[in-house]
This record gives sequence, structure tokens and C-alpha cells, in this order.
Amino acid sequence: MVEKFSLVIPVAPERGVEILNSIKELDYPKSNFKVIVVKGKNPSENRNKGADNSSGEIIVFLDDDAVLDRSYLKKVEKFFNEHKEIDIVGGIQLTPLNEKGFAKISGYALGSMFGAWKVANRYSGKKIILNADETMITSANLICKRKVLEKVKFDPGLFPGEDPKFISDAKKAGFKVAYNPDLIIYHRRRPDIKGLFKQIFNYGRVRPLKEKLSETLKMPFFLIPSLFLVYLIIIFITLLILITEKLIGIKNLNLGILLLIFFPLILYILLALSFALYDSIKNKDYKALLFLPFIYPIIHISYGAGFIDGIIHNLLKAK
Repeated sequence: MVEKFSLVIPVAPERGVEILNSIKELDYPKSNFKVIVVKGKNPSENRNKGADNSSGEIIVFLDDDAVLDRSYLKKVEKFFNEHKEIDIVGGIQLTPLNEKGFAKISGYALGSMFGAWKVANRYSGKKIILNADETMITSANLICKRKVLEKVKFDPGLFPGEDPKFISDAKKAGFKVAYNPDLIIYHRRRPDIKGLFKQIFNYGRVRPLKEKLSETLKMPFFLIPSLFLVYLIIIFITLLILITEKLIGIKNLNLGILLLIFFPLILYILLALSFALYDSIKNKDYKALLFLPFIYPIIHISYGAGFIDGIIHNLLKAK
């Protein structure tokens, strides 16, 4: 008997597979799904190998450090029964209930419109979207009909941007993609600033490697963090000029020009404080108000730095 679902879990050689504990607790017949763990350094290759070795009608890609909702497979089955036209569906990544400190609060920021704009749907979406795009779905919680993997593969040359490219390639191939926040996994967040910065930096770096700038311009919000970082550099240089007073005429610098230069930064700070208040109230965690104004810029600056690094990599490669 061929199982209904194949659960493919890519994992680095040195890591454990935490998600297996919650898979054992799934409220779904064990004979109707098979777990395929593929170890290796390249997540895309692991996913492709797992899909090639699977036999289920539906292939579910999951991250090794996630926890599944008990009714996960029942809800996936229900969704495909109700929406037979859909070929791919992605679910939501919630912060584990036992997360604490920085990891917990960074989860609020990732699920905030100010923190992550449209990408926040991955962490805090509220409704089913039957025409979803790459901003809403990741390979940590990705479900595909078998026919999709017969035509579309994960790009081994991209990490961690292989899932957005997979989704965009699938849509170009004519497959229909949906997002369903009822398909819940609990996914661990980075425990410190260094981990979060590295994670978001890599997301930004892969974007220009994944697509041409003309394609990115169709979703200009991906460019805003880079522009913000360039603006902060200009602000830093301006402050140096003001402090050192080395340039001729600096003492007579027009106040209006200074206000014009610093106005976007002042506006950003006000927005960060306002959203910190909103997100802390929304999550009923008032301690978060102290940390969110600092976590938002970490996300924005790290993505912008990664994006610029990716562009520089492309330019050097072209030479």
C-alpha cells in the first residue's frame, strides 16, 4: 500500500531531528505516511533526494527543528479535498510556546508588518490565500502534490533562498500555490542577535543571486532595507562632519538641510516605537516594548547588508 504522505526532512550531518518527537504524536494513521530523513550539507539537495525517494501522493517538506500541530496532516488532507485545484500549499510558522527571551521577542518582530512587511504572513497570517506567492511560504512548512516535484526542483546553488525560487519556478510552470495559516508548525527562532543577523543577512544576500534586479523591482519592498542602510551610512558620515567640524563652512550649515537629512531617521524611530507598542500589546507581552525598537532595525539592516553583498558578488562574478 502506497502511503498518502511522504514527510521529507533535510538535516545537516551534525544536527538531531527534533521534529520526529511531534511526528510520533500526529493524530493521523501511521500507515498513511512515511518519514524520510535526508542528511547532508546542502538542504536543497537533501529535499530533492527525499522527493526522489518518496512514494506518497503528497510530499511534505519540514524543518528538523520544528514541532508539528497534532492535527497537521488531517488539516492538509482536508485542505486538498476542499481545494482540488491547488498544487502547492504552505502553512504558518509560529514561535514555540516555550521560547523565551530574545528568541520569543524576535518572533514578534518577524510577524510584524513593520518588521517584515509582506513576509510577516509566514509568521502571523490570519486567512487562507488561494493565490499565494513566495513571500508567504517557506520550505520549513511546504506541501506539494507529487506532479510538482516531477517538473520543479530546489536549486542546490541557493541557500537559504531556495524556497522562494522553488515557489516562483512552480508558478511559472503553471502550478497553483496557496497559503493556509491552519497548517501550523512551531519553529524555533534564533537565540541571539548574532544568529538573527546572520539568518536575515543570508535571506537578503540570496535575493540578487536568485533573480535579476528587474524582477526584484516588481516587489520593491525588498529594496527598501538596502536603501535604508545606505541612508544610515550617509547619516553617520554627516554626524562625523558635524562632530569634527573639519569642512569649510560647517558651522554655517543650514538648519533646514540638517532637518531634511535627519527627518527620515526621526520618522523611522517614531514608527519603530509605535509598532513596538502595538506588537507588544498584540502579543500581550509588555516587556517586548523595551526590545522591539532595537530588533526591528537589526532585521532591516541585516537584510539590506545581505542584499548589497549579493549585488557585489554578482558584479565581481560578472568580471
